[in-house]
Formats: sequence, structure tokens, C-alpha cells
Amino acid sequence: MIAHARVVLATVVMLAISGLPCAASQPRYTLIPGSLRAGSEPDGNTIILDAPDGLVVVDTGRHPEHQERILAFARESKKPIVAIINSHWHLDHTGGNATLLEAYPQAQVYASTAIDGALKGFFPKSRQEGEQYLASGKATPQQADDIRRDIARIDEPSALRPTHPITASGTLTIGGLPLDVHLARFAATEGDVWIRDGDLVIAGDLVVAMVPFLDTACPEGWRRALDEIASIRFETLIPGHGEPMTRQQFLDWRRAYDNLLDCSNSTTSRQGCIDGWLKDAAAFIPRGERKRAAGMAGYYIDSRLRASGNERDRYCHPLG
Repeated sequence: MIAHARVVLATVVMLAISGLPCAASQPRYTLIPGSLRAGSEPDGNTIILDAPDGLVVVDTGRHPEHQERILAFARESKKPIVAIINSHWHLDHTGGNATLLEAYPQAQVYASTAIDGALKGFFPKSRQEGEQYLASGKATPQQADDIRRDIARIDEPSALRPTHPITASGTLTIGGLPLDVHLARFAATEGDVWIRDGDLVIAGDLVVAMVPFLDTACPEGWRRALDEIASIRFETLIPGHGEPMTRQQFLDWRRAYDNLLDCSNSTTSRQGCIDGWLKDAAAFIPRGERKRAAGMAGYYIDSRLRASGNERDRYCHPLG
């Protein structure tokens, strides 16, 4: 399977479009919640910022239904989408770029250049695995749709590449809105972009509520990125997947992440590390999802955190 990425609602109609109440504190934003359903590839959270020149969309999801909610919000607000910011290259955060750019072709795309390495290494392998899974006949209709959609995005990658590459941290004015943009190197991916807008942090997959997605991660680089986020002041953090967090909730999640890495580096049993994650991250695991969270944690312990040295460090170096 292919890997998985500022407006107050003024009316009840807009609230229905977004599907989730927004934080009332400044700075204001609109959240289009992502999805993480069993048996289907995920959609990352989308955050829409109201800039002087129009709407700035942070991450665009994977599925057409998610993209339609973004477009519906833009139509309702009567403002154009002028910019897309991708927190990282995973297709659950970038898969909607093409659809949004078709509707708003003048929109500019801001992202790290890590997509270049993914197109050379990770995506070709994922494409091959996807084709093999389709050929096996084991894919459900939903899985088959997801695979074919992801392959189409990989085969036409122009919408995934930034028109404005983010190569260093600093202040950028995007759509007329000044944003504190940070580049975390070799963290959840080779280049993760996270944003501070006043008291709001948009973290992408540097924070994933139920379990950290370590598929393309450099675990210790990710830890350093979380330390950097913790070093600044903010009130609200939007994770790549899951509900908005207070600063204290983020610190609790960061502690759970640290404990998972430390446990995996110790002689504690695999099950002990899984149990530790379930305990430390209990507040972030939806009701009824403990079994799936345990399975995902175990998978990442085996495939990333306790893999051989070369495999564990695979994504701590440029993919290209």
C-alpha cells in the first residue's frame, strides 16, 4: 500500500462544511478534519488560513471527498485559494494538490524539496508494491481505488512539486500573510514544514495523535523537531492527524513519543513498549481504537525502531 499529510466560521453553513468547531482564540483558522479509517488510506488534516490575498490551504488530503470540502469552503467564503502549503510529501497531505490547482491554477505551492528524493526512491517502490497488490486480487474496492489514485498522482508529479521551495526556516509572506515557517530536516520525512501563526502551530505529521507514522522517519531527527516546537510559545497545535491540542497536550504527546523511542532503545520487551505507548498516549487514542493503535505501534517498533542499523537510519540521509 502507498504511504500515507485563518478563518473563524462566520455562519452555521461554514461550520457544517468544516465538520468541526474551530478554536476561537487568535489566530483564527478553519479545520477540515482528516480521516484515519481502517481499510482505507488516510487523509491528513487540512487547515485553511484567511490571508489578505485569499485563502492559504495547508495540506490537501488524499480523497476526492476531502478535497470537495476544501473547495466548498472556498466557494462559500467567496475567496480564491491563492496558496497551498504542504507540510510534507506523503500523499494523504499532497494528493489533493492537483484538484485544487485545477480549480485555482494561479495558486502557488510551498513545500520542502524532499519530494525530489521521494520521487526517485520511495514512490517507485510504493508504485510497484501497489501494482503487485492489485494483481494479487486481495485489494478491497476501497483499497484498489486508493492505490490507483495514488499511482496517478505519482505518475503526474508536477502538482506535488513546490513552485516556492522551502529550504530554510524563516518568515515568509504567503498570500499577504506573514507566517513563521520552520523546516525540520530528517524528522517524519526528509523535510517537514511546520508553521506558527501567532498562538497557533500547524505541525503536520510531526504530531500524529494515535501513533507516530514512522514509515519514512528518522526517529531521533523527529525528536529534535518536537524539541524545537516545545521551545516556542503557542496556545493551540493542529496535528497532522487528530484533534487540536493545547500546549500541555502537545507536551504530553511529546513525552509519549520520547518514551516510545527510549523504550525501543532499551531491553524492554516489544509488548512492554507497546503497552507503554498505549498508557502514555491514552488520551490521544480514540475509543475503540486501542487494538489498532497497538498493532500500528508494534509494526513501527519492528520495522523502524528496532530494525537493523542501516534500516533504522534509512531516512536519516537524503533519499536521492
